[in-house]
Amino acid sequence: MGKPADVYFEVLNIPKNSSPQEIRNAYRALVKKWHPDKHPPSSRAEAEAKFIAISQAYEALNDQQENRAMYGGAFASPRKQIQESQKPQRAVHSGREAKAVPPPAAAERPARSAFSSFSGGIRSKPPPLERKLECTLEELCHGCKKEVKFKRNVIAANGSIIRKEETQTIKVMPGWKKGTKVTFKGMGDEQRGSVAAGDVVFTIAEKEHPRFKRVGNDLVLKVEVHLVNALTGWSFSFPLLTGEKMSCSFQDQIIYPGYEKVIKGHGMPSANRKGERGDIRIRFLIAFPAKLSDEQRASIAELLKEECD
Repeated sequence: MGKPADVYFEVLNIPKNSSPQEIRNAYRALVKKWHPDKHPPSSRAEAEAKFIAISQAYEALNDQQENRAMYGGAFASPRKQIQESQKPQRAVHSGREAKAVPPPAAAERPARSAFSSFSGGIRSKPPPLERKLECTLEELCHGCKKEVKFKRNVIAANGSIIRKEETQTIKVMPGWKKGTKVTFKGMGDEQRGSVAAGDVVFTIAEKEHPRFKRVGNDLVLKVEVHLVNALTGWSFSFPLLTGEKMSCSFQDQIIYPGYEKVIKGHGMPSANRKGERGDIRIRFLIAFPAKLSDEQRASIAELLKEECD
């Protein structure tokens, strides 16, 4: 007759000399197969029973030092263990004093752990690691490749948890906006008792730009213009995100408060519609003089009178 611990290897369907990594791999494959959520109501009871037995076997083999006392006893099914734990406590008499003896904690823990894990949903995968990826407007306009590094929890061959640094490359596509998410499946934390590793989620964040503010796919540019130039004519130029210079002339126009000039098709590219771009919207801030001389006031009054006549 084999050792009681041999039953755990039989439950996981692996050789008795399996390494911790082989035990872990077998466990992950079996809990995926027998997770109750993946079975119809007709076979869910059977799946739940096997799921508990698999979890119990894994916990026992993965922590032999802690559960060594368990290996000397017979392997009881999870259902039987639960039934035993619910029976009234038996009394052990020693002279006149009777002491209540609770059910063996070591035998009860794996089944309870399996049930709590199943009901809480933590058997699926750990929560995702969330990180921000800051990009300039130029990077979001043209697209780029960015190398990202992050640390995650990994289960070592001996079952301990270690920190490991990972490096991945994110290809930022032209037109991406802040809030866009990039997910690396299965590259997050590993956790004992989980079917799979968690994910890593990077969220695009937009760095503040010295000239432009992005509104949708449009670029808003605020420009200050002196009152004299606003009334008599003005020209100026500014660099685009591409590095080219754009020139604007207002010789026959008066720039009044609230005036906005729209330059079509020179904004951000659309991430979803190839070939489409937003606009550049120039909004003017008119700088009024702090004070005027009597002569300047008279000149302006005369000018406005002629304009009204």
